[in-house]
Amino acid sequence: LSKTMNIKWNFQGRHYECSSDCAEMHNHFSRCNSIKVDSGCWVAYEKPNYTGYQYMLNKGEYPDYQRWAGFNDCIRSCRMVPPYHGNYRMKIYERSDFGGQNMEVMEDCPDLHERFHSRDISSANVIEGYWILHEHPHYRGRQYFLRPGEYRRHSEWGSSSPNIGSLRRVTEIP
Repeated sequence: LSKTMNIKWNFQGRHYECSSDCAEMHNHFSRCNSIKVDSGCWVAYEKPNYTGYQYMLNKGEYPDYQRWAGFNDCIRSCRMVPPYHGNYRMKIYERSDFGGQNMEVMEDCPDLHERFHSRDISSANVIEGYWILHEHPHYRGRQYFLRPGEYRRHSEWGSSSPNIGSLRRVTEIP
């Protein structure tokens, strides 16, 4: 099954179609106001080389950047989320380098402060699955995509602050 993401201006005019990770999209277009995801899950990034604001995109149409919770019409790189049907497990820590209060999560959490009793997540160990951290409770605000691996500081997942309000598992919507 091929995974594709088409990027067009309001679904009209020039477009770029990608079927794998793309670290630099500026050569293909200067602005992006709409995206159609034909299949799979993708993360679109505001800046080249998978940096800047991050946007989780499932199969569907996004006619303008507000529909994907975009802060602007700038998409410069994208990454395909590999299909995953296993377990989900992540350990989050209050302090950098896996210090302070910690908690293991295996399910979505719409309000981390209620469960973790801290607004700061400074490090994480993603043991299984793919996850999205959200800046605010109830899956709002900036998004941060985490693959399996260790993240010793919040800057390693692209955040300038340890404030995280919610988290969810990345699951492909059929």
